[in-house]
Amino acid sequence: MDYKKAGVDIEAGYKAVSLMKEHIASTMRPEVLTDIGGFSGAFSMKRFMGMEEPTLVSGTDGVGTKLKLAFLMDKHNTIGIDCVAMCVNDIACAGGEPLFFLDYIACGKNEPEKIAKIVSGVAEGCRQSGAALIGGETAEMPGFYPAEEYDLAGFSVGVVDKKDMITGEGLKAGDVLVGMASSGIHSNGYSLVRQVFTMSREALDRTYECLSGSLGETLLTPTKIYVKALRSIREAGVAIKACSHITGGGFYENIPRMLKEGTHAVIDKNSFVVPPIFEMLAKDGNVAEEAMYNTYNMGIGMIAAVDKNDVDQTLQAVRSAGEKPYVIGEIVDGEKGITIQ
Repeated sequence: MDYKKAGVDIEAGYKAVSLMKEHIASTMRPEVLTDIGGFSGAFSMKRFMGMEEPTLVSGTDGVGTKLKLAFLMDKHNTIGIDCVAMCVNDIACAGGEPLFFLDYIACGKNEPEKIAKIVSGVAEGCRQSGAALIGGETAEMPGFYPAEEYDLAGFSVGVVDKKDMITGEGLKAGDVLVGMASSGIHSNGYSLVRQVFTMSREALDRTYECLSGSLGETLLTPTKIYVKALRSIREAGVAIKACSHITGGGFYENIPRMLKEGTHAVIDKNSFVVPPIFEMLAKDGNVAEEAMYNTYNMGIGMIAAVDKNDVDQTLQAVRSAGEKPYVIGEIVDGEKGITIQ
């Protein structure tokens, strides 16, 4: 008896690392001090010593049951983008610049080519956000995960000068809410998705006139990364007063997180385009509108609150970063919370 006969193939692990190296190399930043394969990743903070009070911000998350669709579709090269997005978007919400990212893949069987595809998506997410992929772990766990399945999670660290943190403290009545279009469902609410739609390869391969691809391709569309858009707003000289990443809990849970006491967000639900996949989900699953807004992003993945005099500059900055902006509402005086009308 040896480790391989027990279900853990060390040689497959070596091959997986070899296959992923080129993807990891494409994410490197000058501050990275170590090569892949070491016991830890090192990142120099020298460039940020000019900040008045350099402050680290961090985020960690996974992809959740969206992975089940990747298994069914046998498509593994984009799910890593979702993992990175869920972490770096939260960092950007605080005004931070993502610096580096680490991933964790746990699988029932280490198939080097599949692992490399997963990491290629992680690397793409890192490139989109400007973060370096400086380390990770692939854990082969036979008997814990089915051979064809895996879990994916990650962790990111960013930096911001404390005086530039987005805290919501300056929020006031009259401020305007600028929303940025999502790419679809992103990475939340897939337990409900899997109850509404038939989870078979035949059903997922089916095309619909209202969708740009098959149902499965639409559901696997990667989460948008908004790091560049938020940076573009700041570089335009606009102060982002508050920011919300619309993830699990939709509008009703996430927007209040950006508000300070005594402020209330009013959202005009007719001010932005709701992607067809949400309409299909609501209709086929008989999901009430309030429940949809309490679960999904409904077409808005990120919201920034700015002064009313900065709206035009903000819209232009978001467009210049390649994203689609909408003026979706405003801040009024009142109890902390939201009204969708």
